[in-house]
Amino acid sequence: MSALVPKPDHIRLAMLGMVDGNGHPYSWSAIFNGYDRQAMSECPFAGIPKYLFAEDPKTLQIQGARVTHVWTDDPKDAPHVAKASRIPNVVSKPTDVIGQVDAVIIATDKGWEHVERARPFVEAGLPVFIDKPLVDNEPDLKVFHRWVREGRPILTSSGMRYSKEFMDVKKRLAEIGEPRFLINTTAKSWERYGIHAAEGLYPILGPGYLSVRNTGGVDRNIVHCKHSCGADVLFVANKDMYGGFCRLSAIGTKEAIDAPFVDTFFAFKSQLLAFAHFLRTGERPFPWSETVELMKIVIAGIRSREEGGREVLLSEISEE
Repeated sequence: MSALVPKPDHIRLAMLGMVDGNGHPYSWSAIFNGYDRQAMSECPFAGIPKYLFAEDPKTLQIQGARVTHVWTDDPKDAPHVAKASRIPNVVSKPTDVIGQVDAVIIATDKGWEHVERARPFVEAGLPVFIDKPLVDNEPDLKVFHRWVREGRPILTSSGMRYSKEFMDVKKRLAEIGEPRFLINTTAKSWERYGIHAAEGLYPILGPGYLSVRNTGGVDRNIVHCKHSCGADVLFVANKDMYGGFCRLSAIGTKEAIDAPFVDTFFAFKSQLLAFAHFLRTGERPFPWSETVELMKIVIAGIRSREEGGREVLLSEISEE
């Protein structure tokens, strides 16, 4: 496929949105632009300067693309994001970037908001990257699926898809024999962070999830999935389980592999490199059908919990 941007060697990006608990406008912008060390040291998300400062400034940035515009939900946040991540333009409303940039990044992780956040840019023909999860309900999945079928350039993912630790498990999967039980964990909510656990593990087994049963509650989600390969998969999203952000285990008929997620910078840079490649070539880094299946897992986990732990078949959820 052809490039999605007119000058693929010099891509102008807009970073749009910042919600509670999510500092991607700081970190993702810095991965493109570099950073002002003093301003970044004052970032309200302490983990971000920690992993940015650990990287060699000479290899930190993605070349050929820059974040040129920023907008945040709270207008008071944008000037500091702009200073910390060297973004030259702060806009007063998101749609101000139309006609000024080649693509848009929606850096928010509340799936129920994403259709309306994305709509003006999709309708304007701009390529859009949307933070995980894309959606958390069936009607919005249908909207995005229709847009993609119409040829709209939309991409979404969790950075955990690109975890070097989890990619190593995929490479070594034959060591465990036939996979029987896999688990991945996360803190915070299933609605916003369950996708980290699900998408981090997804490339290891690949497509073929059949059903989802959530026997937990709003603050403690215990999500059992059945996969067509015969393995059982467990995702746990516990509100305050900060000691267990993406700790993956794969157990089979011969051996087991444990893989705690460690390298945040590598995962985020790889994720953004995939988007830049998508803009330059029009080639998706993975099939859209994988995103559809992952969103069905998220939606089914919510539906099962709300229906008292009923086993929800993914076939019950339609993208059409």
